[in-house]
Amino acid sequence: MPALKALSDIYVPPAKPDKSYEIALFDRPFAFTGLKRLLGAADFDKAGDRLAGLAAKSEIEREAARAILSALTLQEIYDAPLTNDDGRVDDIMQVSYDIDLEVFGRNARMTVGAAKDFILGGAEEEIARFGRGLTAVMVAGIAKIMDVHELVYASRKIATSTTARTTIGLPGRLSSRLQPNHATDDLAAISLLVYAGLSLGAGDALIGINPALDTIENTSALLRHIDRLRREAGAPTQICVLSHIRTQLACLENNAPVEIMFQSLAGTQRTLTEEFDCDIELLDRCYRAMAESGALKGVARQFMYFETGQGSELSYGKHDGIDMTTAEALCYTLARRYDPFMVNNVTGFIGPETHRSNMEMILSNLQDHFMGKLLGLPMGMAPCYTLHSEITPEGQQIATELLTAAGANYFMDVYLSVDRMLAYFDTSSHDDQTLREIFAREPAPEFTSWAIERGIFDRDDKGRLRRGPNWGNPGIFCELEQLRKKLPAAYGWDNAGPRPSNAVSRKTRANIAVAREAIYAELSAEKLGPMPMRPVRTRAETKSQHLGDPKLGAFLDIDSLHTLTPDGCDVQIVVSDGLSAEAVHHNIPALLPALIDSLSRLGASVGTPLLAPNGRVKLAEAIGEALKPRIVVMLIGERPGGDAASSRSLSAYLACRLSGGERGANASRYEYTVLSNIYELGTPPVRAAGLIAERVEQMLHHRAGGNRLEELLQKAKAQ
Repeated sequence: MPALKALSDIYVPPAKPDKSYEIALFDRPFAFTGLKRLLGAADFDKAGDRLAGLAAKSEIEREAARAILSALTLQEIYDAPLTNDDGRVDDIMQVSYDIDLEVFGRNARMTVGAAKDFILGGAEEEIARFGRGLTAVMVAGIAKIMDVHELVYASRKIATSTTARTTIGLPGRLSSRLQPNHATDDLAAISLLVYAGLSLGAGDALIGINPALDTIENTSALLRHIDRLRREAGAPTQICVLSHIRTQLACLENNAPVEIMFQSLAGTQRTLTEEFDCDIELLDRCYRAMAESGALKGVARQFMYFETGQGSELSYGKHDGIDMTTAEALCYTLARRYDPFMVNNVTGFIGPETHRSNMEMILSNLQDHFMGKLLGLPMGMAPCYTLHSEITPEGQQIATELLTAAGANYFMDVYLSVDRMLAYFDTSSHDDQTLREIFAREPAPEFTSWAIERGIFDRDDKGRLRRGPNWGNPGIFCELEQLRKKLPAAYGWDNAGPRPSNAVSRKTRANIAVAREAIYAELSAEKLGPMPMRPVRTRAETKSQHLGDPKLGAFLDIDSLHTLTPDGCDVQIVVSDGLSAEAVHHNIPALLPALIDSLSRLGASVGTPLLAPNGRVKLAEAIGEALKPRIVVMLIGERPGGDAASSRSLSAYLACRLSGGERGANASRYEYTVLSNIYELGTPPVRAAGLIAERVEQMLHHRAGGNRLEELLQKAKAQ
């Protein structure tokens, strides 16, 4: 267990005014003001950096920036810490300076270009030691001047293994993180997804669920359920429910089987604290709690799990002028503080505002994998995409081939690549097994032995691992047909070698194609029923603007803003297409009247609902500031999932508007509670109306939302 150094004990050089970096290429002068601007211009061209104004304007400008960056010494980068928008070194940047100063001192005069050459020419042990003396910005700088071959080759030379019940990251191994998500946390469907994954040789890294409902009760119930499934199957692996870290800590304190503790990380303090409701003090506290009383105490050498991915800071508008690759490297130096069991990179998860194309996603994943490994992390990769981007399954598959060659520790197992709760597309157990057979890789040794005993794998006469007679047959664990009725987007169990059969693939791809069309449907007021709604407009005038720049959909246009004045209502309902007009068309006619009726019976006053095409979730705050209700209920179409039905999925974001007296010095601060997957195969709209009203009543009573509301509800329950 590494000692956690106090932030006050981590030395960071004082911030300096921005320096001008200049060069002439072929008699053409180029100048970049500040290290942030130089780092942004030196990177591959990506949508998020273009949106932030950080990307190079041309290929020659990019090469000029790379030439300057290559000539900078590590000492020069060390002496120029990046600051936030207030000119301050934030806590995330400070943690990045917790390095081996002796190693750094030996290499401080090395240039970034020389560092790249050293990594390409050095041995594994030398590179691992070298990485311990690097800050995030140094590592990002090295990654920006590498090409595809170099990113793959350098990463392949670095290995980091970690141990819980299984050991992942050993040479010749490729593991899998089984993700049995379901739109309503249906335990029967989760069981089937767990059994399907195990039968396909997946899950040796982790069985981990993203819960549809992030409460202590639900998280504890899910933990106990998958703990029982794991025990009954006998599979040597570990479990996790990917709730907020505060929720997991409460579950641990209530003696739920918290084996691996999870949290999403961000590369700027503002994003981590304001959007993820987390800080380094909380991470430190949870780390110590797991070391003292985690369910795998005495078994696991590592027990923390972090997810990262380029673009969250940009998507929330809190990147502090730092490009996506550098912000991602800052996530990794934060993760390094806790010696994690797993780090999972989900670049591609956000959408076209950060990564629009296959090439942008592939290159970013290769950079992320290299940076994480150089910083000593056990990198798992999840090259993924959403239907509102231009990324395709083929692009994702190219990324996985390259990342396997580069030595990724594990990939995800999302059954048939369709996440039934998060509405995105990731690698599947079929992908994992295909990659194992192409690259002669095996699961973790402990898991492999168990899978051979169950007939999932066996060995040929030369000792090579191969698919056994029970590979792909979840019926060895359960009564298959009874559970199958509970699972959407399950198109059959037939396989062809390590791949799903053609019939299954055709059904999967056809449903994805239909779902992608929902992204581009236009919102029609005529399809929403007779309930009167007041139209307003956002700053996103077109569908293209709406998809490409999320900030535009978070604000009202000037004309609409001028029409709104405070009306003293308790609740303001806003209806927006978000990323699926079809979700609004299919759910609002039943949901809205039932919701207004439920709220009225509670005695809450409700303003005339607003209809806002091309809106984003954060539009709730702009409307909240204009009308000043106590609660804004944002009913918004979610990004379509992997079948025609789930393309109709709606979410309710309940934003509690707090005054400065209620929440620190802020004049206004919003806390969100979310109810997702409102549609015919998730939570039906009429039932959702009652659940939303119940949550609104709790929020009005406690004047809180999100994690703080959950804590207050738990205290009230305990009294």
